[in-house]
Amino acid sequence: MRDTRESRLLLVLLIAIAFALITVDIRGGQDSPVQGARQAAAAAFGPIENGVSSAVNPVGNAIAAVRDSDNRHDRIAQLQHDNTALKAKLGSDDRNRSRLNQLDKMLKMAGAGQYGIKGAEVIAIGAAQGFSWTVTIDVGSKDGIQRDMTVLNGDGLVGRVTTVGPDTATVLLANDPDFTVGTRMESSDELGFASGQGDRPLRVEMLNGKAKIKKGDRLVTFGSQADKPFVPGVPVGVVSRVDPSGGDLTRTIYVTPYVAFSKLDIVGVVVEAPRKDPRDTVLPAKPKPTPTPTVTVTVTPSASAPVTGQTP
Repeated sequence: MRDTRESRLLLVLLIAIAFALITVDIRGGQDSPVQGARQAAAAAFGPIENGVSSAVNPVGNAIAAVRDSDNRHDRIAQLQHDNTALKAKLGSDDRNRSRLNQLDKMLKMAGAGQYGIKGAEVIAIGAAQGFSWTVTIDVGSKDGIQRDMTVLNGDGLVGRVTTVGPDTATVLLANDPDFTVGTRMESSDELGFASGQGDRPLRVEMLNGKAKIKKGDRLVTFGSQADKPFVPGVPVGVVSRVDPSGGDLTRTIYVTPYVAFSKLDIVGVVVEAPRKDPRDTVLPAKPKPTPTPTVTVTVTPSASAPVTGQTP
């Protein structure tokens, strides 16, 4: 088209119409009279735009990936952190469930023996004041703890308190070689003195050298004068071996303790002794013997066996 006076007028007219349509479209919003034309144009040119976009997007995505890589690594790191925290929480929950079970078991034992106990947590293990088998618990004189108090858990006798501070106390464990406790045999009432042997069974010297003792018999604490350092009736352990008497005045037996001294966590200090000796009531129920299966064999006479009482 040549640059003439008519062409200039036509250009001015088209520009004026375009501005008018833009103004009408903006003011009309969703009800704009040109909405239908826009939709028709989108339908016509949409496939072309999609084709161009599909050709260009891989490059754009690569750029976006580089730009967002740090953010993505941050998100992965956060997820890994969250997973670690979740695993830690689950582990903590498992531990809490275990500790609740320990506490429940200990409270049942205290109830059966009518012991008034102060619950405590083992916070340290190791040598203290020359003792080789000790633990430190998180209660002390502020909690009413005194020297020579009995310490137990849900399984049985743990030890006795030896040293008391304001907020902590040291417990000498029953498996320490310097530990000695008076014991009483279940049912027979035979008395003895148990001593610790470290990670080996307790050594018990029975006062009666002719006492009839067998493997599997059980012992409890005999108790001390004024219930210190030991209250009566606390389960000690199960007889695992009996030495021949040999005519001696005493007899030596070996007892596997109920308490696992290497796994102590929740314990209780007996701050109030029972009014009467609980005797054997605190001992755990004996396991029921496993029945031995019996097999009955029925013999059926063979068809080929000769029949007596008939003549051939």
